[in-house]
Amino acid sequence: MTAAPTTAFAALADPTRSEIVDLLARRGELAAGDISAGFVSSASAISQHLKVLREAGLVTVEKRAQHRVYRLDAGAIREVGSWLSDRAGLWNARLDSMAAYLEKTRAEEKK
Repeated sequence: MTAAPTTAFAALADPTRSEIVDLLARRGELAAGDISAGFVSSASAISQHLKVLREAGLVTVEKRAQHRVYRLDAGAIREVGSWLSDRAGLWNARLDSMAAYLEKTRAEEKK
C-alpha cells in the first residue's frame, strides 16, 4: 500500500467509496463514466471519490483514448487485509486474556 493504512481506511469509511471498491472488485476495471452511471451522485462527485481512492493507493487509473479506466490495486488491497489480519490477531489475544481474567475473578468470588 503506497499510502498509510489510516489514509486507506479513511477513504474506505465513506459509503460511496466503499461501493466503488466493491463494484471494481466485482467487475475488474471500469471507465469513470461506467462507474458514475451506477450512482445517484453526479459524475463530478464520483470523480472526486475516485481521486480520494487513487490518492489512498487503492485504485489505479489508466487513460485510454478519451476514457479513464479504473481498477483496484490488488497489492494495496492485500496490504489492507494483511494489516487488519495482524491487528485481529493482537485483539484476539487481548480478548482471550481478558476472558481468562474474568473467569478467574468469577471463580474467586464464588469461594
